[in-house]
Amino acid sequence: MNRPLVITEDRDLLDDLVRIAAAAGAQLDVAHVPAHARPYWNLAPLVVIGSDLADAMAATAPPARDRVLLVTRDPEDQDTWRRCVAVGAQAVVALPDGERRLVEEFADAMEPEPRSGAVLCVIGGRGGVGASVLSSCLALRASHDHLRTLLIDADPLGGGIDALLGHEEAAGARWADLVAREGRVSSTALQAALPAFGDLAVLSFHRGEVLPIPAQAMRSVLEAGRRGFDLVVVDLPRYLDPAATEALGRATGTVLVATADVRGVLAAAQVLAEAAQHTSDIRGVIRPGVLDDAVVAASLGIPAAGHLPDQPRLTVTLNRGELPKLGPRTALGTLCTSLLRDLLPS
Repeated sequence: MNRPLVITEDRDLLDDLVRIAAAAGAQLDVAHVPAHARPYWNLAPLVVIGSDLADAMAATAPPARDRVLLVTRDPEDQDTWRRCVAVGAQAVVALPDGERRLVEEFADAMEPEPRSGAVLCVIGGRGGVGASVLSSCLALRASHDHLRTLLIDADPLGGGIDALLGHEEAAGARWADLVAREGRVSSTALQAALPAFGDLAVLSFHRGEVLPIPAQAMRSVLEAGRRGFDLVVVDLPRYLDPAATEALGRATGTVLVATADVRGVLAAAQVLAEAAQHTSDIRGVIRPGVLDDAVVAASLGIPAAGHLPDQPRLTVTLNRGELPKLGPRTALGTLCTSLLRDLLPS
């Protein structure tokens, strides 16, 4: 991968730029004179020009390109914007106030081509309805279809979705390693840090005491997930904390799992009322009960996206640390395939 290009002969400025780039996990190509920049100009994902060499660089008439920044320590200098225009830069970044922006610019430059993945949220209409199982199976089915998939456990009191998958001992980052992060998270770094199984990466909780996920941490992870994955599946708690509402607000689609009995419908209606304040596309997956699926969907006022029959052996399978079968001839596999087809952008 080509590296960002810095053009400056100001040693103090270069030291700062190297430090800022390191915070983003980036290494730099450096040109101390405009002539040395020519071989890198069109190849670099980002060009940062020090104000000390902006006029000299403009005199070489470099080809127009995007992602060029002019960096200065003196934003009050009246010539700053003239230099910006002359050298073809899109913006001026003043230090030290602009350090955070530069970190994000360098991090963006080091990212692979973004995937713009979809975000699917799954929430249970009441406890024990199988929302976490459905979340896991959706993620597994997608990864089996070679979609790079991120499964996010957003329920601090759910017991850990990695345990449901039988991978609670897998090495890798958990939420406690990410909650202190502010601002942008690199999708490449996120993929490298999380436990992964083929095309499936999992973000869950540590054992023991768990703390709520800050909304900012969820936002940063979801943004990184959308850039680095084809699909992000979020297993939500029924009680919508700030992190859950953040996920719902960014969801491509949301599945509400409800049981087909009176209490199940009443409980799901309460969950739905809260969720509908944060997202618009909510569809129902109905578990067996005394009511018809059509009655449940009509009572909730949402489309029925599928029927999830009872799986008598599923609990035993999961408790053994085994994964459920999701082939085309299984009810669970058929449901997941149908949901992914209907909910993912074509």
